[in-house]
Amino acid sequence: MELDGAGLTCAQVHQAAYDGARVTIASLDRARAAWATAQELTGPVYGKSTGVGANRDVMLEGAGLGLLRSHACGAGPPIGPARARAMLVVRLNQLLAGGSGVDPAVCRALAYAIEHGYTPPLRTYGAIGTGDLTALATTALCLLGELPWHRDPQRAPADPPRHDFAPGDALPFISSGAATLADAAIAGHRLRLLLDAAVDVAAMSFTAVDASAEPLAAAVQEARPHPGQAAVAARLRGLLSHEPTTRIQDPYGFRAFAQVHGAALDALARAVATIEVDLNSPTENPLIAGGLAWHNGNFHSAPVALALDALRAALVQTAQLSTARLATLMDPAYTGHLPFLADSPGASGALILEYVAQDALSDLRHLATPVTTGTAVISRGAEDHAGFATQAARHTLRCLEPLEVVLACERTAAARALHPATPDRPLTEDLEESRRALSRHPPHRL
Repeated sequence: MELDGAGLTCAQVHQAAYDGARVTIASLDRARAAWATAQELTGPVYGKSTGVGANRDVMLEGAGLGLLRSHACGAGPPIGPARARAMLVVRLNQLLAGGSGVDPAVCRALAYAIEHGYTPPLRTYGAIGTGDLTALATTALCLLGELPWHRDPQRAPADPPRHDFAPGDALPFISSGAATLADAAIAGHRLRLLLDAAVDVAAMSFTAVDASAEPLAAAVQEARPHPGQAAVAARLRGLLSHEPTTRIQDPYGFRAFAQVHGAALDALARAVATIEVDLNSPTENPLIAGGLAWHNGNFHSAPVALALDALRAALVQTAQLSTARLATLMDPAYTGHLPFLADSPGASGALILEYVAQDALSDLRHLATPVTTGTAVISRGAEDHAGFATQAARHTLRCLEPLEVVLACERTAAARALHPATPDRPLTEDLEESRRALSRHPPHRL
């Protein structure tokens, strides 16, 4: 894929991170223009001729490299190479959009790192949604040769990427939420695959209990034209082939599936659109544009944090409806089989799937707690608000596994209901097979 600072998508971030997609630079023109402007600036420019945070009024000369060393701090579990590579892709694309004023030679160094399997040694904790300073300072020190890169032995040549930062380039390079956006993009892409697969799972459950397709009718959708709801209903209608049921109404897990799952798709679409705006925006402070340095708050992550909070709440709703369908699959009044899809009267059959699903659903509920209700005041009050999109993105990534488990429990039970001769047995491998069927990628673990 060619990066030009304008067209990067969540799917492309994922492809570069996990699928080995090659990344090239389309043009350095906008990065060069911003750099040329930055060289001509006079007067105080935040982070270039001044300190940062509460030290913004302190005039400095050549202290930029000290800023990188002081900010290269993180804690907690290491971040895997795929997520670190995604961050490099996002930051490279932002720099190509122009506006940072950084020497454009750093873009070629980042592209080299991405191409050849070099990633910085990042840690989980260190950002609050106002810029991934710790992650990008660590990256800068790797480029300077002061910290070792992580190296893919299958791809990496002996010579690591290098770039000698000018002192005035230190703050502009790290003034970005690239790591947060990378996590958000990965989660957005993986959730699209998982929510699409959930419709196939629901179709199995509809068939297993002979649920009515009447709630999916086009006339019903036209009466309430939410785009996600209409798309889910249309797709599910196309998957169902059985004759209509004689029941007047089914439980909500079936009757309201299009409404609830459609709302999750709409929330995902809004989140992805918000993320992709920032993937392709020079959210720099200061912004170098029009011959001037514009000091601003574009780095603030409120739009992304709010969109991800809404998305995680929607995921809980769709997972709750999956557990409702799972409960219906255990009921002989709907399946015509023994209770719990057992192979003999009084046996527990697939009952344990309800325990597993409710355990995973509990984690989803906790992960859905909004991050945007909190804030932080740091740097002697100079930075008096925080968006916490970093935490929102991290929690959204963590939602992938429990949501996949909930849907896998439903799929396993539906498959058993469709093949009632299945003997009672340990269901761990059945669940793992269902999880593999839900996604071509392995479960995401932080």
